[in-house]
Amino acid sequence: MGYYLQNCFWLMVPSFLLLFLAADQLPASFQPGTFWHDIPWFISWPENLLRTLFFALTALMPFSLATPRQRGGLAVYLLGTVLYIGSWLVLIVAPQSGWSQSAVGFLAPAYTPLIWLFGIGMIHDRLFWPTTRYKPWMFFAVVVAALGFHIAHAAMVYGRLP
Repeated sequence: MGYYLQNCFWLMVPSFLLLFLAADQLPASFQPGTFWHDIPWFISWPENLLRTLFFALTALMPFSLATPRQRGGLAVYLLGTVLYIGSWLVLIVAPQSGWSQSAVGFLAPAYTPLIWLFGIGMIHDRLFWPTTRYKPWMFFAVVVAALGFHIAHAAMVYGRLP
């Protein structure tokens, strides 16, 4: 059982923790009732389905830093995590700033996960079961698709701002 606890899902914990701890401090447009209001099913369903899939895949990926690529992946993951947390902190601390009011700033929490998720993709090279037909590019494809829907979702919310 310990073998399965050494997986890449643990790398998702900082983002979960951030959103859990800061949930009540997020700007109103990011509160669930507002953020999910009137999002069409053809955006919300694939977004949630693909997000669930990449969360599940991370739990099936062994965590290893045995190769230079995997160690580089950890560096990319750490950089992406810092940028992701920073994107949220600016929105929380300075919601009326030019950055927070701009599309680039408002959407930053939607597109910066691409960096840390790319790092996770570099860290893994297989699933726990070597007999599967899984290839690492499949994780990247799921992540890019999920974030595409998530960015479209966030852009719709941004478009509704006064």
